[in-house]
Amino acid sequence: MALLVMLSTMSFTVDKHFCGSQLVDKAVFSKAKTCGMQMNAETEDHCCTNEKISVEGQDELKISFDSIDFHQQLFITTFTFTYFELFETLPKQSIPFKDYSPPLIVSDIQLEDQVFLI
Repeated sequence: MALLVMLSTMSFTVDKHFCGSQLVDKAVFSKAKTCGMQMNAETEDHCCTNEKISVEGQDELKISFDSIDFHQQLFITTFTFTYFELFETLPKQSIPFKDYSPPLIVSDIQLEDQVFLI
């Protein structure tokens, strides 16, 4: 959920540098590198272009719950109901000897009776 909030509020820019119609470089969060052809202001022929695409994130995160319409309330109610009904509880099993300790072993009965598993 935190990742979704972070991605929805994050804004970034994609900077592209074209030399003619060929893409030379593109960069996210920084300025794209140029092709090295510095153009003068008095030159009429511009073969290099820069394109900048900005994606703005969401500014306001506060959601007022009094503006939820009936369909949203129905969706939230149905979702929570089906989520809680998704998990079934197992019946509680009673163990009758839970409160009784096992008998103390005085000696090893298998060794005394000379009974061994082969």
